[in-house]
Amino acid sequence: MANTKKVVLGFSGGLDTSYCVKYLHEDLGYDVHSITVNTGGFSPEEIKQIEDHAYKLGVTSHTTVNAVKSYYDTIIKYLVYGNVLKNNTYPLSVSAERLSQAIHIADHVKKTGAQAVAHGSTGAGNDQVRFDMIFNIMIPGVDILTPIRDLKLSREAEIAYLKEKGVDMNFDKAMYSINKGLWGTSVGGKETLSSKGMLPEEAWPTQLTKQGSEEVKLGFVKGELKTINDKTFSHPSEAIQYLQTLAGPYAIGRDIHVGDTIIGIKGRVGFEAAAPMTILKAHHALEKHTLTKWQLSWKDQLSQFYGNWLHEGQILDPVMRDIEAYLERSQQNVTGDVFVQLMPYRFVVVGIESPFDLMSSKFGKYGEMNNGWTGEDVRGFSKIFGNQTMIYQQVKEASNEKI
Repeated sequence: MANTKKVVLGFSGGLDTSYCVKYLHEDLGYDVHSITVNTGGFSPEEIKQIEDHAYKLGVTSHTTVNAVKSYYDTIIKYLVYGNVLKNNTYPLSVSAERLSQAIHIADHVKKTGAQAVAHGSTGAGNDQVRFDMIFNIMIPGVDILTPIRDLKLSREAEIAYLKEKGVDMNFDKAMYSINKGLWGTSVGGKETLSSKGMLPEEAWPTQLTKQGSEEVKLGFVKGELKTINDKTFSHPSEAIQYLQTLAGPYAIGRDIHVGDTIIGIKGRVGFEAAAPMTILKAHHALEKHTLTKWQLSWKDQLSQFYGNWLHEGQILDPVMRDIEAYLERSQQNVTGDVFVQLMPYRFVVVGIESPFDLMSSKFGKYGEMNNGWTGEDVRGFSKIFGNQTMIYQQVKEASNEKI
């Protein structure tokens, strides 16, 4: 007899979510409707394996959502516009991805009419807050079930439970925890659990296989990457994936991020993001040529807030739509080609070509003679520009003399 209670479970196919299927169905009596949201981390073969595994575990239905393009359109695009790097280091690879996944899971709850939603997060990190917050906002009143967190389960306890239920899967724990997505790959291991330590070469998912160097030309149109070496893509997400195939084998974009978690502790995580780091730096270089100093200044301030608020799960706050509107408008002249030299472990932005380049030689060259003004113009401007500060200094000196 079918269960009458429905729960939607965000499902990756790993140990935690596999435990959740069995526990929610057999111990709590739910019909489990699993969903995998692909934000660029799964191949077609892996998607099929995850679906097969879900049905073997006993789910009532399994759904796969290809969210790569929507992930770019709703989140990554604005991270590029804002040149967002958390703590000047991290391109928000996982945090941005989790929000896209949570939103699609909440939408699936609405479609299925489920009474509950579940995720496999533990009580230790940021993801539990991001998922819970999105669910509380989008589907208030729906029960949020988190067996791994609530039961404080150890890995060993989960494995023992699944073996008791006759589940046949690979229980070997990898030495490093890998989370791959369109906007980068996180890498966690024993070296990231303390304040000192670098991941060894073999821990990085993408190994160095290219030597020498090569130049790539990145073509931006209103802030979005549209072409690479004159190859045109139908969607910027495809350009990102293509650039990853060019830059990844140079082992570019590796680093360790030290950050503040939402729950108040600090943590370290390794990441590799060859395409994201190359795009962000190339885009920023183009902006420095095509935007005014005050456009750049205000963009920096708003972008930093945007990145921090997104990291903490607040993507649905209406202020984010306001900032996105500003960022979108700021990109009207951010069009042109950026030339980047790729080399093992690093890259160099060689320069840009743009019809909106404010460094145009027709107005003069920095450090040389100019065509737009005279020396007398500068002499008068300098006097007026510092006039109020001169008055302040004079008043200050006169007051000191009286004292």
